[in-house]
Amino acid sequence: MTGGCGTLHGVKAPHDAREAAIEADGVRKGGDEPDCAVAKCVALTFDGGPSEPTPKLLDILKEKKVHATFFLQGKGHTDTCPGTVLRMAKEGHEVANHTWSHKLLTELSAEEIEAEIKPVQDDVRRITGRAPVLMRPPQGRTSDDVSAVMRKLGLAQILWSVTAKDYATTDTALITRRVLDQTRRDGIILLHDRHKGTVPAVPGIIDSLHRRGYTIVTVSQLLAPASPEPGTIYRP
Repeated sequence: MTGGCGTLHGVKAPHDAREAAIEADGVRKGGDEPDCAVAKCVALTFDGGPSEPTPKLLDILKEKKVHATFFLQGKGHTDTCPGTVLRMAKEGHEVANHTWSHKLLTELSAEEIEAEIKPVQDDVRRITGRAPVLMRPPQGRTSDDVSAVMRKLGLAQILWSVTAKDYATTDTALITRRVLDQTRRDGIILLHDRHKGTVPAVPGIIDSLHRRGYTIVTVSQLLAPASPEPGTIYRP
């Protein structure tokens, strides 16, 4: 998924980031937050919204008492569905950046990369009062040059380990099976709520993961007590 994968610097697995923070600080998660050093956690993420199906997805997540991370696109999404973005934040979901118009960042100059990122940061800050600290590069394509810009902008990059390729099918059963077949502890699931077959698959995915003993978390909860480091690439 990443451009020049073999030469990328600053790549960390969520498990390794979490364990390093525990070792350095001697601090574990407390209170009501899930402790992914103990629990069998997996992060649930959605790309490319908000869009028409997103409120239904939020209804499902609320009913199932699950929080997800939403990597939001700007053009035609954050700029047209601000109420949905605000609802995400109010209901405890993690709001992140997936660029303004889904251009491949590895093909852009530093200035062009910033132009893809900053409008979404501004939209989310204006709507929710807080700018994202996480982003996902389109198609997972990144590089050391992209990382340098993300470091400057204060954003960590989040890749994934599970994909249903739901952009290529409307078969809800197939989407569910692909997710369940690939999911392992400390994984990051990638779905797209705007595609027809995805939202109907979510209840079954959540129920099946719970039956298998998984705790479903946001990306930042998966990393905790580590904090996302700007410019770093997190990949299970």
